[in-house]
Amino acid sequence: MKIETLVKMANDIGNFFNAESNKEIAAEGISKHILRSWHPKMRREIIAYCKEDGSALSELARTAITKLDQA
Repeated sequence: MKIETLVKMANDIGNFFNAESNKEIAAEGISKHILRSWHPKMRREIIAYCKEDGSALSELARTAITKLDQA
């Protein structure tokens, strides 16, 4: 899958969870959603992108993806 598509998906999930006032809880929700719903290859690709550049990811999505990498 193209990284642009994964970035858009991650940012869209982030936009949904952005309504949560506690951003730590929001980031955890994004991480859990990606862990549950995305294929492992997709997760590896977005984590690698986040480590290498990550500039197109929202701050909340970047935080969540960093949590995924630490899991």
